[in-house]
Amino acid sequence: MRMSRFWELMEDEFGAGYAHVLADSLVLQNYDGTAQAALNEGVDPKHVWREICIIQEVPEERWFGVQKPPKN
Repeated sequence: MRMSRFWELMEDEFGAGYAHVLADSLVLQNYDGTAQAALNEGVDPKHVWREICIIQEVPEERWFGVQKPPKN
């Protein structure tokens, strides 16, 4: 997963402002530090996103993003 996709998923799920606050403050159970620290250390954004979804109890049907109508 690319970082741009990670941030798109984060902002769609949590809002543009809160997504970055959450990444800076949410401590991940499988990594020693916050989500942002894990990303900075090179952890695959896909793994970080999945753990955020689990911790924040995001329904599995939204793990791949919200359904957006196609652009015309």
